[in-house]
Amino acid sequence: MLQSFKLAVNSIWSNKMRSFLTMLGIIIGVAAVIVLISIVSAYMGSIIDSFTSMGANKINVFARNMNSRHITENDMYEFFDEHAEWFDGISPSISVTSTVKKGNESLDQTTVTGVSEDYLKIDGSDIQYGRGIIYSDVAGRSTVCVIGQYVASELFDSAEASLGESLKINGRPFTVVGVLEMKDEDSFEEGGSDDFIWIPYTVAITMARNSFINSWVLTSSDTDYTTEIVQGLKDMLFKHFKSTNFYNVNAMNSIIKELNTQVGTLSVMLGGIAGISLLVAGIGVMNIMLVSVTERTREIGIRKAVGARQGVIMQQFVIEAAVTSMLGGIIGIILGAIVTKSIGAAMDIDAYPTLAAVLISFSVSVGIGLIFGYLPAKRAAMLNPIDALRVD
Repeated sequence: MLQSFKLAVNSIWSNKMRSFLTMLGIIIGVAAVIVLISIVSAYMGSIIDSFTSMGANKINVFARNMNSRHITENDMYEFFDEHAEWFDGISPSISVTSTVKKGNESLDQTTVTGVSEDYLKIDGSDIQYGRGIIYSDVAGRSTVCVIGQYVASELFDSAEASLGESLKINGRPFTVVGVLEMKDEDSFEEGGSDDFIWIPYTVAITMARNSFINSWVLTSSDTDYTTEIVQGLKDMLFKHFKSTNFYNVNAMNSIIKELNTQVGTLSVMLGGIAGISLLVAGIGVMNIMLVSVTERTREIGIRKAVGARQGVIMQQFVIEAAVTSMLGGIIGIILGAIVTKSIGAAMDIDAYPTLAAVLISFSVSVGIGLIFGYLPAKRAAMLNPIDALRVD
């Protein structure tokens, strides 16, 4: 085996250009598989992370309430209390179309949302100054608000200075009782993730002029409860609406699982497409090895004449094909890693070669060397030594 390996390496080294051209298809194929799978995984991973950052334990409920068919505040809180072990928090989410003003300064794209005392925990945000919305604010319909960093910066110059100050939402005065820490420095702009105001949902209902609350956010105490929660909510809502057309229940955890499934399927598809180039490369390996057998017919005849067995001859050529593919695979992995990092940097995503992509592409490249090297090796082993010695 060791002697056959040395002979294979010597043969590759003595025909550098031909060996490189043989490897080229393997190199490109392996690099393509690694780049495609790794970039797709990294890109989809960034999308999944953005969903996860929204809260993997969140469940959103949307209802199309009408006078004849509707879900009330009491219905939702009753369900929440009956299954308290499932939940961490619950809050209505009431959007208010508004203009926010402080003196001559105004903000037109600020998101104003009516929430409950649980919303700070549900959102996963931290208070920098002051406090969040509390139960007494909701029960007393207090005109207080919690603001984001962008609102504090634009209307009050700083977060600390805004505490206790007043602003107007659609002409109605609200007192700032809390300022949240910055959510995203990269989107610190009008309409960005820090351009928002929270007010008690009981006040938001009157401002939005809604008779019913159409949107709710709940958080589970454990994502293992997600299936039971979603089904329980759907059953409860169906009792009220008598039709599945009037409500929708979305679990972030389910969306993340579905995205992971889609990523896996897409990676396999792209890997298969890139793998076609490895198949073509395998045919190239076989052709070159057949040429090599033809060129070395006399050498094979001499070796057989002095006692070399068919198995030894076959072993030599199979190892030569495998070593060629293995070297091509290693170079392809290095090239794929460099290209992956470069594309990742250009796309501003954390892309790196995945272990699965490296192992699969390298294993396939070696396998191709063995499979496509078998036919030329068998042809070499079956040569009649007398006929082989007659070849000039």
